[in-house]
Amino acid sequence: MTVTAASETTAEAEILRRVEELLAAHPPATTAPRAFLEARFDAGLAWVHFPEGAGGLELAPRLQRVVDQALAEAGAPAPDAARNIIGMGMAAPTIAVHGTPEQRTRYLRPLFSGEDIWCQLFSEPGAGSDLAGLATRAVRDGDEWVVNGQKVWTTLAHVARFGLLVARTDPEVPKHLGMTYFICDMQAPGVDVRPLRQMTGDAEFNEVYLSDVRLSDDLRLGGEGDGWRVSMTTLMNERVSIGGGRAQRGSGAIAVAVHAWKATSQPDPARRDRLMKLWVAAEVNRLTNIRAGQMRRTGTPGPEGSVAKLTFAELNQAISELCVDLMGAEGQLYADYDHPRREAVGFWSGDPRYFFLRARANSIEGGTSEVLRNILGERVLGLPGEPRTDKDLPWRDVPRS
Repeated sequence: MTVTAASETTAEAEILRRVEELLAAHPPATTAPRAFLEARFDAGLAWVHFPEGAGGLELAPRLQRVVDQALAEAGAPAPDAARNIIGMGMAAPTIAVHGTPEQRTRYLRPLFSGEDIWCQLFSEPGAGSDLAGLATRAVRDGDEWVVNGQKVWTTLAHVARFGLLVARTDPEVPKHLGMTYFICDMQAPGVDVRPLRQMTGDAEFNEVYLSDVRLSDDLRLGGEGDGWRVSMTTLMNERVSIGGGRAQRGSGAIAVAVHAWKATSQPDPARRDRLMKLWVAAEVNRLTNIRAGQMRRTGTPGPEGSVAKLTFAELNQAISELCVDLMGAEGQLYADYDHPRREAVGFWSGDPRYFFLRARANSIEGGTSEVLRNILGERVLGLPGEPRTDKDLPWRDVPRS
């Protein structure tokens, strides 16, 4: 046995000991879910690769599956990732990498327990795929920053306690250099959240207006002008969290298609062939995500997150199209447009027609498929980059729509 293997065996034994202690002190059957998750965080079992005191033990990320499996077998509650997808998938890793010890202590525990929901204040009407072109301004005023601007497509902002905010702090330098990253208090005066109704009838997205919002400097994440680098941590984790889930075989979107196939009254070989090809593609994608997850280390994920997100979008759209095809004319009868605003993100539901409509967004949210192909071409294949004529211009001189 190598030293590395021996060390990992020792770490796994320590993890299982902590799990046993956690379950003994906080029996899942008699402990409130939030209290159990808080105790799990305190035991370093929230994210084992995070720093000690921040919900982790500074161990290899792949050991997280040992924790998750042991707790699942014991019937313990797990974080509600659909309700706090931004917090779990994007805010937590960004704070762990770039946050101060005080910020980690303040924000990570209530994030993990579900007490605080998070949103992402990145996109703007004139800065979507080109995030560095954003125009929301943050001006220093003593120990505070005064923020003015508009953000859009902000998932779950209507229930969020905090937001991940990137703002322009220096318009006199090139656009990638003049941004700063903040934690935005969504309950601060001047934060106005307005719903955006989608074609599914949902309004999980929002537009957010920031009018003279005052944020103290201790809400700044990373250095002044370092917003682009911090944002890359968030964006790469976003693509992994959207497309890189480690679902069980046959679950998720392909399960909806299998159910639709079983419910159809007129199965035919051609559609069966489509279903099987999609099932194989879904399984290949699932296994690829597992391998990519095993290769990740603490910090910013690599371009594998873009692979996962790109294939996730294309598979979801192809699978949802098969689902409505299998339903025949009934696949056109979607009328569920008047339901309450969701408090969790659902990429699919029991209704294939909802799934078909919602999947249209998968190739836009979290980075468009066109942008992801550029990333893979440049960073994986080594192809020449897209022409960037405004790269060295001061932001104030860059033409904007």
